[in-house]
Amino acid sequence: MPRLAPVMTCLLGLLLLAATPARAQNMPPWGTGESRGEDLTIYLVTFGPGDDVASWWGHGSLVVEDQRLRQSRLYNYGMFSFDERMLARYAMGRLEFWVDDTSASGTFRFYRSQNRDVRLQELALTPAQRVELGRLLAENVLPENRNYVYHHYNDNCVTRLRDGIDKVLGGQLHQSMDVPGRMTLRDHTRRYTDVGPPMSLLLDFLMNDEIDKPVTRWQEAFLPDELERRVAETQVVGEDGQKRPLVAKTLNLYTSQGRPALPEQPPKYGPVLLLMGLAFGGGAVGLALWGRRSGGRAPRILLGLQNVLVGLVFGIPGFALFIMWLFTDHTVTYRNENLFLANPLTVLALPLGFQLMFGSEKARERMRLLWRVLAGLGVLGLVLKVLPPFDQDNWRLIALILPISLGMAGALTLARVRVPVADRTAEPLAPSLKASGS
Repeated sequence: MPRLAPVMTCLLGLLLLAATPARAQNMPPWGTGESRGEDLTIYLVTFGPGDDVASWWGHGSLVVEDQRLRQSRLYNYGMFSFDERMLARYAMGRLEFWVDDTSASGTFRFYRSQNRDVRLQELALTPAQRVELGRLLAENVLPENRNYVYHHYNDNCVTRLRDGIDKVLGGQLHQSMDVPGRMTLRDHTRRYTDVGPPMSLLLDFLMNDEIDKPVTRWQEAFLPDELERRVAETQVVGEDGQKRPLVAKTLNLYTSQGRPALPEQPPKYGPVLLLMGLAFGGGAVGLALWGRRSGGRAPRILLGLQNVLVGLVFGIPGFALFIMWLFTDHTVTYRNENLFLANPLTVLALPLGFQLMFGSEKARERMRLLWRVLAGLGVLGLVLKVLPPFDQDNWRLIALILPISLGMAGALTLARVRVPVADRTAEPLAPSLKASGS
């Protein structure tokens, strides 16, 4: 065994020597220390929103270019795997993203083919700051450093850029952005999802009051457009002790064609949702009155169909929200006040609605109890809004769902008793009216 020690030492040394050149070969010159600060240019890149849900928010990257050595790379913190486990990891709030470097020109061509804006801001960093930021980006790409657990608001592909720039600036970016933001994170979410109202409403339903708290501009910079805006407004202290703009130059490489402009404020569709809720709840009461008078099948089938729709549209999201609170790392769903409005109980409207359509009297009685409970929970959730802890901005959901619950509770109560139809059978004539013979 002692004789093996020198052999093992030599083998280990050879392995280390063999690995070192390969690693150095993959590193860009600003990662190996070959680049000089005066030769480096660093750009913050902002890509506009796209067509699918994941791209509604836009995207951001950093580009490092060594003009002397004629090398450049784009650093993208938005990489993740589209494998069979991706959806499960995302649902559990444990989806891993990573940073990768790629060709800047190829990436720009891709986003242009997707009809998405491409804008660059050259950062006015000192040579030492450029060297430091380039080194940090090159080291982040290494396998042991590149992965991170994604969080939409706190740790995403844009906050990583923001944090890196702030680090080389010695905290000056954070300091300049540590002022009240324009709006809450929920309002930002609603304005970015305005292009898809159903998905916007679903996201509004799933998120709790964590995104309703006052935020700073630093926190708003989880969005690419907001980071771009704040960087353009920021002034930093240079080597000479004088303040200067952080952005030296702005380049607009491509402007999307025919894409609607991002709204500056969230949409105001609360009144529309209230009218929809009143119409649906009032329609249920109308069907119950019709069925009570006529005793026909049509109103019963339509009322059952309404319950099936409610079970699908609100019950399934309510059940999912309950599960996400109990079993996932999505903290933004915890203790959600919308569970007063739709929850696992609401799912029961789906099978009971089908049973009602086929004439089950037991289903009618069970639905009456179910909707009384759901309506009571909805009213309780509304009353609790007077207490400070219940400060979630869910008035739009209350306007939509509570009238439906109240309408369903009233409809099933009315449908319990049927008005008897008048007996039209001819009665015998009274003795005094009988024909008399003489």
